Amino acid sequence: MAFRPLPAQATQKLLREAKPLQTLFQEAQRLGQLQQLLDSQLQPAARPHCRVASWRAGSLLLVVNDAHWATRLRYQQRRLLRQLQAFDEFAGLERIHFKVQPQVERRPPERNTRLSSAAAETIQEAAEGISNPLLKAALERLASRSRKSD
Repeated sequence: MAFRPLPAQATQKLLREAKPLQTLFQEAQRLGQLQQLLDSQLQPAARPHCRVASWRAGSLLLVVNDAHWATRLRYQQRRLLRQLQAFDEFAGLERIHFKVQPQVERRPPERNTRLSSAAAETIQEAAEGISNPLLKAALERLASRSRKSD
């Protein structure tokens, strides 16, 4: 039995007809709007460090990317609570919780620094014909970086 992929559908059609996707999309839009309101009340320096995670049952959960900013925001919690309660979207807001969640550093993938056996042999042959001792040593070091399993 072969797998047959479903035919491609337009994004708007998927969002109109697929209820789970529609619900997820609406929640993402709602959180985006709440984030804009939050950003309007935060200091410009704090904005990149704080994200709305959820808003339910009178509690607003904010994710902050380091403890320093979480502490600074906790000191401003009462003021922030009062300012956000003024918006209709935050009607019923009773408390703000902060959760520290450091950003994961994305390291670039390590480059393959090994040479193929053929490349290493070619470099080694070139090194044998060089009279300059520094250049010859550098080429031999380079040739030693070969993959032995080729």
